[in-house]
Amino acid sequence: MRISAQGLTHVYSPKSPFRVTALDGVDLTIESGEFFGIIGHTGSGKSTFLQHLNALLAPSAGSLTVGDFNLTDKKCDKKALRAKVGMVFQYPEYQLFASTVKEDVAFGLKNFKKDLTEQQVEEAVRLAVTTVGLDYDQMKDQSPFDLSGGQKRRVAIAGVIVTRPEVLVLDEPAAGLDPKGKQEIMALLHDLHKNCCPTVIFVSHDMDEVAENCDRVAVFEKGKVFAVGTPKQVFSRQKELREMGLDVPLTAKITAELSARGIDIDSDYTAEGFARAFSEYAKAKKGGNG
Repeated sequence: MRISAQGLTHVYSPKSPFRVTALDGVDLTIESGEFFGIIGHTGSGKSTFLQHLNALLAPSAGSLTVGDFNLTDKKCDKKALRAKVGMVFQYPEYQLFASTVKEDVAFGLKNFKKDLTEQQVEEAVRLAVTTVGLDYDQMKDQSPFDLSGGQKRRVAIAGVIVTRPEVLVLDEPAAGLDPKGKQEIMALLHDLHKNCCPTVIFVSHDMDEVAENCDRVAVFEKGKVFAVGTPKQVFSRQKELREMGLDVPLTAKITAELSARGIDIDSDYTAEGFARAFSEYAKAKKGGNG
């Protein structure tokens, strides 16, 4: 599902003294099949943008289409849209509420697809729980509140992907996790991207996470899209990003420091890409000296 925003604007409390323009003419296209990152400091509009993607918020002006859904059309079928665009909020484990894992994961599916039989629901729930790396038979009758933090987050994600959404949207999916937990959750997202949800969009404050995982990234600043491109294209603009209070990946910092010392390498800012580029530079340098 291709996502296209043109002049997208959202104003909170438009008729009050507390009026805030959270999105101010956003132009952004996210192609079907992308693993897409969104960055920006607090208040830049990135989370407000996410909430438009499955009609939790309505545009104040401009246009937004998600696949065949026109979100500026008052007749837009929001329920059908939300079955296609799954939203995982920050710390999704706090949204668990049912007495068993099975009931929790099944809730959204039953809401969106009321004509399913109990057997069809159980099959879909089993698939979702298995897809996020959990043992369904072992977990299904457990209380989600008795699970570990990592298991809770996976159950919460299962409750979103159970409808097999074409677009999976996540706000800080690795927030609060230790390094191992972050690696595991990002590996899960790549697995979902490959086998379940063709398009993945996520917000992150971790620039290394964005550089390592995204095909493209958009930078939000004061309700607008400041820049969009590959991680290499975006993070090469270090001076501008720092001026707006954003960090850059460690590999970008090292690449810039090496460049200042006359060592220019062509890194894509992933750890593997940086190591490969530096190795190629070292080999070329050694060969030239030989």
